[in-house]
Amino acid sequence: MSPTHSDTQLRIEERALSASGAAFVSAIIVNPLDVAKTRLQAQAAGVPYQGVCQLANTTLHDVRCFAISSSEPPRPCPSGCNRYKGTLDVLYKVTRQEGFMRLWRGTSASLALAVPTVGIYMPCYDILRNKMEGFTTQNAPNLTPYVPLVAGSAARSLACISCYPVELARTRMQAFRATQSGKPPGVWKTLLGVIHPVKGTIHRYRFWWTGLGAQLSRDVPFSAICWSTLEPIRKNIVGLAGDGASAVTVLGANFSAGFVAGTLASAVTCPLDVAKTRRQIEKDPERALKMTTRTTLLEIWRDGGLRGLFTGVGPRVGRAGPSVGIVVSFYEVVKYVLQLRHPTSS
Repeated sequence: MSPTHSDTQLRIEERALSASGAAFVSAIIVNPLDVAKTRLQAQAAGVPYQGVCQLANTTLHDVRCFAISSSEPPRPCPSGCNRYKGTLDVLYKVTRQEGFMRLWRGTSASLALAVPTVGIYMPCYDILRNKMEGFTTQNAPNLTPYVPLVAGSAARSLACISCYPVELARTRMQAFRATQSGKPPGVWKTLLGVIHPVKGTIHRYRFWWTGLGAQLSRDVPFSAICWSTLEPIRKNIVGLAGDGASAVTVLGANFSAGFVAGTLASAVTCPLDVAKTRRQIEKDPERALKMTTRTTLLEIWRDGGLRGLFTGVGPRVGRAGPSVGIVVSFYEVVKYVLQLRHPTSS
């Protein structure tokens, strides 16, 4: 199945169904890496992560960190308990200190974000790409290779703007540790917490879109790089199968292409992701409104240099590669199955 023309008979609701299912599966699988990436970036921005420690058997060599106090009185934590050293250290300490399910903190926001965002993003990309490729093929063949770049950027911008407040809530839910008592706030309570310190009725809702510029600065080049890399790779792989392409071929070609494209795009745009996270977790309302992506990047460079700009690159790349592969391959396989219902378009 050629991804550029054989799916043109699919309706918009079929495309949205395929994309939403893909987003749901991906959000569940890769959320722990998203938590690790956000915690590392938030820690670099100055967010403290305090644990509660307990001395076992009264020996200084057997110190364990806990998030919930037990019958033993809490003791001061060694410095290692309160600082994440890397991706695996985040996963380990979140599990030990806060519980295994905290690795899926923000999943509700991820699902609330991923389903409508990808449901807008993927179908819009498909439609824009098909129409633009049809136009450029007839009128400007030299521009056809750039169609995925333009279509991906435009579709991602639309999806990002429409669902941004939920993205803001997800970042904050993942960045800040829940208190020891009580249920951690969900998406709506997190958003209310953003505007609670701000006076005024209309003005304060602007804070739900603080950091939108940083989000677009990250997502637009990410999509441009991703689709520009993905399209030629999957076309070449599918082309090797010829007319005998099957669901397995579609799955393998799209997952492989998506994995490579997502890995490359996430690595290149990591500094912009660090800036986005820092802007979204800023708690000072006045400072949040004054921050720009450029000044945030300069601040990160001043504080941490090149290493600071690539904080969390490991879990970001580890998350993005499989995530893009899962979303694109699931989306294309479901489209392939639905396409069988439209024999006239084969």
